[in-house]
Amino acid sequence: MATVIDFSTDAYETIVSHAREGNPDEICGVLGGERMEVEHTDDEGYVEPGRASRVRSVHRAANVARNPRHTYLIDPEEQLAIMEDVEESGAEVLGFYHSHPTGPAQPSGIDERRATWEGYSYVICLPSVPFVESWRWDGETFTQEIVSVR
Repeated sequence: MATVIDFSTDAYETIVSHAREGNPDEICGVLGGERMEVEHTDDEGYVEPGRASRVRSVHRAANVARNPRHTYLIDPEEQLAIMEDVEESGAEVLGFYHSHPTGPAQPSGIDERRATWEGYSYVICLPSVPFVESWRWDGETFTQEIVSVR
């Protein structure tokens, strides 16, 4: 089953801008929007069912990690407050984002050990490129999502 994460142009640019401002430290935040079931056509023309997340809002959070150049950590109280704000606005929490200032655009071992939100997206931004990849956590492993920007 394919999963797609669709960013509004503003949301994508907000993440990239935040990552550039925070460089050389990792930055982080929470993504808001909506989830839906979709059909996706693969490279060979086959239509398959999938899930899509439409990111419409980006909510910055402070990186409180001891070593912010190599990892990120959102304060649990701040994370809860942001998540409540997203839900009170009528949106859903779709996942989280952070940067890897020196790459790669895939989850690190630390990211995998700290992932706890099953079914949520974990977006990683490379500020120097700029480039954004997304990975969905299934409780055991990350699966890469298709990223689109509109």
